[in-house]
Amino acid sequence: MKKEFYNGVGRRKNSTARVYLSDGKGNFSINNVSDDINNYLKRESLVIHAVKPLEVLNLKGKYDIKINVKGGGLTGQAGAIQLGIARALLKIDNEFRSQLKSHGLLTRDAREVERKKYGQPGARKKFQFSKR
Repeated sequence: MKKEFYNGVGRRKNSTARVYLSDGKGNFSINNVSDDINNYLKRESLVIHAVKPLEVLNLKGKYDIKINVKGGGLTGQAGAIQLGIARALLKIDNEFRSQLKSHGLLTRDAREVERKKYGQPGARKKFQFSKR
């Protein structure tokens, strides 16, 4: 019988990822589709970003990972997955904290899109000025 560990939740921009880790062979399941993470995230750079906590701790291939992710775009989802995996690994063994923290993997990226202001075409852009 597999023992399942429930994650912490990872968030980035408008994306939210819930990650479940269980002992296994390194299989990924994203949004209930048994699929390769490369097919979901499309770009190799996003895959590397998402699985960085496993690389830092040399745990790649030791856990099966089930991910439910929604909202935002692929970049935000990759960041949410990364934070979710890091928080789930902490629940497995709290001694991972120092390594994860030194790589900045336990900090939520708080950057958000700046809102558009009235009287302007965007957040900071101004309409073209004409002197005459």
